[in-house]
Amino acid sequence: MPQRQQNVYAAQWSSNGGALGAPDLTEPGASPFGENVFHLAVQRQRLPKHVFKALTHTLEGAEQMDPMTADAVALAMKEWAMEKGATHYTHWFQPLTGLTAEKHDSFYSPTDEGTALADFSGKELIRGEPDASSFPTGGIRATFEARGYTAWDPTSPAFLLENPNGTLLCIPTAFVSWTGEALDTKIPLLRSMDALSQSAVRALGLLGQDPAKHVFTTIGAEQEYFLVDEQYYFERSDLYTTGRTLFGAKPSKGHELDEHYFGSIPERVLAYMLEAEQELAKLGVPIKTRHNEVAPAQYEIAPIFENSNVGSDHQQLTMQILQNVARRYGLVCLLHEKPFAGVNGSGKHNNWSMGTDTGTNLLDPGETPAENAQFLFFCTAVIRAVNKHQALLRASVANVGQDHRLGANEAPPAIISIFLGAELEDAFEQIVTGGGVETKHGELTLGTDALPKLPMDSGDRNRTSPFAFTGNKFEFRALGSSMSLGFPNAVLNTIVAEAIDELATALEGKLDGGDVFAAVSEVVKTVWSENKQIVFNGDNYSEEWHEEAERRGLANLRTTPDALPSVVSESTVKAFGDYGVLSERELHSRYEVWTEQYATKLNIEAETAATIARTQILPAALRHAEILDEGGDGAGVQKLKAELSGLLDELIEAIFALEAANGDPGKEGLEFAEYMRDVVIPAMDAVRAPADRLERIVADDLWPLPKYSEMLFIK
Repeated sequence: MPQRQQNVYAAQWSSNGGALGAPDLTEPGASPFGENVFHLAVQRQRLPKHVFKALTHTLEGAEQMDPMTADAVALAMKEWAMEKGATHYTHWFQPLTGLTAEKHDSFYSPTDEGTALADFSGKELIRGEPDASSFPTGGIRATFEARGYTAWDPTSPAFLLENPNGTLLCIPTAFVSWTGEALDTKIPLLRSMDALSQSAVRALGLLGQDPAKHVFTTIGAEQEYFLVDEQYYFERSDLYTTGRTLFGAKPSKGHELDEHYFGSIPERVLAYMLEAEQELAKLGVPIKTRHNEVAPAQYEIAPIFENSNVGSDHQQLTMQILQNVARRYGLVCLLHEKPFAGVNGSGKHNNWSMGTDTGTNLLDPGETPAENAQFLFFCTAVIRAVNKHQALLRASVANVGQDHRLGANEAPPAIISIFLGAELEDAFEQIVTGGGVETKHGELTLGTDALPKLPMDSGDRNRTSPFAFTGNKFEFRALGSSMSLGFPNAVLNTIVAEAIDELATALEGKLDGGDVFAAVSEVVKTVWSENKQIVFNGDNYSEEWHEEAERRGLANLRTTPDALPSVVSESTVKAFGDYGVLSERELHSRYEVWTEQYATKLNIEAETAATIARTQILPAALRHAEILDEGGDGAGVQKLKAELSGLLDELIEAIFALEAANGDPGKEGLEFAEYMRDVVIPAMDAVRAPADRLERIVADDLWPLPKYSEMLFIK
């Protein structure tokens, strides 16, 4: 098919009628939100009062669930699911692949009479037994030792996934080895939430301002993604094999004009977004925002804040639904951090805060943050935690895709720092010096009476900061778009729990029945003075900051192999061990898994690149050489031949070099990862350089790969 005709087909679209449409959402029951979730209201309605009360006590951590209660919950859950068309259930869990996993079992069991009865017991609800050897374990389980368990997480409600041919009941679960060690992202997150709650409740008791019995962390992740026409996707083996394009010349127009960001959403894309949001609403995912992102064909979706565990589960669901629904519109959703070289990559800003069961946000500064002892205490704890464990935070967001983003002028740098803003920094300086400049919240007048006066924030935001305070929360901006939220938030919770306890112990020594604010001020003054080097309100992209950060002693871990050793550093092992989040063995298993994944993914990329270059790009260039041979011996044609000949020689030599580099180097672990970074990546770049230049000179109808100018702009 001629290439221009392919573009015409890719540009065609008509509504499939599957989107939300326009119902009257003011009518009772018209909103689909939560209709496919076995949430608290459904549980209250369907469970006997004593069972619901017992389940509530379990959710509150007051008691473990007894078998009779589990049986009653399982029966109610099964009946609810079957009424909605479910024939199967699955323990839905999150292994160390970064994805979700599921094994489907039928509700129905055969009888002696040749019929089948639906059955689902509390035992089946509480525990499943997948093959633990088939998932990454980092040495915790030998290959021949297969037993592992999934354990029901009652704090994250069960939900239904709909399919055109049926419905599936999904039960969020933890995944643990036969030896009781965590093999997933959920267990350390739940453990870290418990640890932070205990530390924060202790601190609140000292502060005497909030009678909270429980503190929970909240997250809200801003998911960025690309959409490309599925025709182009399936014509590029690099995309469907690795998630990113390994070849592609920069288009003449990218996002230089900035007209894409917050621009009008194309009709096809908006229809897709509406249906994806409808599906997510049914699953109880509270989507709030959608918009065009910086790059052409790049978009963002963001929820309202939720409990960290539920929010992490919902984020995994969001990625799955985005990918599933895209196919109904002839699109493919790309979640790789850098699917297109030279084009803005995709991240996932992780908004994080702490709240009490009495409704208090512990990171709300109020009108006068310099006089807010509770806020100053908890904010200082976060500053202390981030400075002490900056390398671990960087490691928590490290993967092969991230190495294309972190440090570039589109994402936070690989240096972890905190943006506080002028008002908060002044508040801390007031504590230290007793002085400071009063920060005022003014008004913006827009020069015409037709427009209202706007309340003016005390300071501007900083889009270059990797860890920014944004009003009543911190925004950890360095996560990659494909990442699970589990480990980064487990890290945040654990290191902040440790810092809260350090500050609380110091506070205990200064209280002695005296003025709480004065005692907090003394602690804050000391901790701020020891840790303020992590605070930077300037341009994180500038070379000057890199030099300044080095003078401050901040870590600059540019690549994944640089960062990952922090996962098993002495300070990490101590913090995670002291708070029961992950043992040293569990931490080492993750280090081994992530190191291996880095090298393996690069090996796949390198092999894919060599194959495409040898079997697609090189033949196209050779056919173009035949066209030039038919063009005569004129000076201009000779010049074209010389240009092509030089690129062909360069490409052929680079292909052979890449194939040799990507052989077995006889290395393992971190050494293998470093080899892939230092040897194989440069070899891949050496193949790509002449290939991308060939794209600009080989006849258009001969070029075998859809181009950036097509994939990014035909919607």
